[in-house]
Amino acid sequence: MRHLRTRKRKKIPEPELSQSVESDNQQESLPLCSSLAENLDILQTMFAKCTDFAYRELKIGQEHVPALLLYVNGITDEQTVNQDILKSLVNIQCSNFEASGSHNIEMIKNLFMEVGNIKEISTIGEISDAILTGSVALLLEGTASALMIETKGLEGRPISESVTEGVVRGPREGFTESLRKNTALVRRKIKTPSLKLEKFVLGQTTKTEVNIAYLEGTANPKVVAEVKKRISLIKVDSVLESAYIEEMIEDEPFTLFPQIDHSERPDKIAAGILQGQVAIFTDGTPFVLIVPTMMFQFLQSSEDYYDRSIYATSVRLVRFLFLNLALLLPALYIAITTFHRELLPTPLLISITGAREGVPFPTVVEVLMMEVIFEALREAGLRLPKQVGQAVSIVGGLVIGEAAVSAGMISPATVIVVALTGISSFCIPSYSFALAIRISRFGMIVLSAILGLFGMLLGLLVMQAHLVSLRSFGVPYFAPLAPFNLKDMKDFVMRSPWWAMIERPRLIANNDNRQRQKFFRKPSPPDEDEQ
Repeated sequence: MRHLRTRKRKKIPEPELSQSVESDNQQESLPLCSSLAENLDILQTMFAKCTDFAYRELKIGQEHVPALLLYVNGITDEQTVNQDILKSLVNIQCSNFEASGSHNIEMIKNLFMEVGNIKEISTIGEISDAILTGSVALLLEGTASALMIETKGLEGRPISESVTEGVVRGPREGFTESLRKNTALVRRKIKTPSLKLEKFVLGQTTKTEVNIAYLEGTANPKVVAEVKKRISLIKVDSVLESAYIEEMIEDEPFTLFPQIDHSERPDKIAAGILQGQVAIFTDGTPFVLIVPTMMFQFLQSSEDYYDRSIYATSVRLVRFLFLNLALLLPALYIAITTFHRELLPTPLLISITGAREGVPFPTVVEVLMMEVIFEALREAGLRLPKQVGQAVSIVGGLVIGEAAVSAGMISPATVIVVALTGISSFCIPSYSFALAIRISRFGMIVLSAILGLFGMLLGLLVMQAHLVSLRSFGVPYFAPLAPFNLKDMKDFVMRSPWWAMIERPRLIANNDNRQRQKFFRKPSPPDEDEQ
């Protein structure tokens, strides 16, 4: 891919690890020994003061070989442990089972264990990781290895509809906090071995599993390699949500605008993978990252591709209109009423001026006061319980607005402008991009209050220059406008019919596999002779 570049990171000296962390690392790197008592002693030291650490001592086979079953209460499936593992071990009766032999582990693994996913491990650290992720570890006397038997329990919430990305038409399923459920939802939509899933483990303390998903042959190999490189460079003690990864791998950290999209809809992630993007799944969160991302993708909804193209295009036009209103309407109102009153029709100017009589504050102070109050009400509505949050935000806005107008502190026109601006910001599908627009709006207000329309246009020019300079994993953020690509304009403001979108986006997909479908003519009604 052209212009692919990695953001240069300043080298920071790594802090020295504490003595406890160094001690834990030394213990985790220890190999297992053949003595069951020594292994148990090391593990009990590691898990001291951990009340959920549990183990079961038993003897198996005719020779009564001592064995040890290790697990953590609460995150293992107790039914699998009791019925499948313990029952299989207790019922082992085999004359070839030696009192002390290294092949006992192999016999149990291949002949007696009635569980699907079993792996042989050989270090204390592997045992620690296994039981902390919901598996069971089986150790035998006289054997310097163990079995990791997967018995993950603690299943999360069931698959339900996405809360943050609702649609009228389209799939109703959304991601959950389970990594395997999330990858399975995408695998169910993309049924090909070309869909690759590669595993990373991030966080020295949390050991969070992260998977990247891409379509081999469709995704650009340079982008895939760059994603792997940036993720492998992450060295932190904890990763609790995908936002941790997002901040560490984005190209430009000091910008208001998000450069990585995220979604909790499997259909949106699958669509991104099919056009050549790379998805990043993080265990413990329903939000999946998708890279690279262009700015105009934040203004597109999954529903745009489920309605007819003429409907989707009309909705997108309305969305772009309200995007401009959300960014510029208060600044435009301040600039015209303060500096450029001659631009208003005389009746409208008289009406606004009459409504402002008795108001003690200038227009810019009015707008800033109402904007801050509106943002406070919106935040309160999000943080309060769902049953009362919407009522507080709506009723609070009505009561405060009416009271402020009645008291003569705010003019009615200002209330209308701020309310229309708030409604416009709700039309932006992406919450993170809408937040960037909301913050940018305050800058526009200040510039228009100082320089009028010239200040507002100056702010737009600076913002556009900044957006053109941004990149997301080497892809220009402002594409397909800059650089301009006519073919990619088929899925920009206008959404062309599916039969016309023959190629994938040029700057995202692999150059050798840009064709999405074979060219064919648009559907047409049959001739009378054919009927």
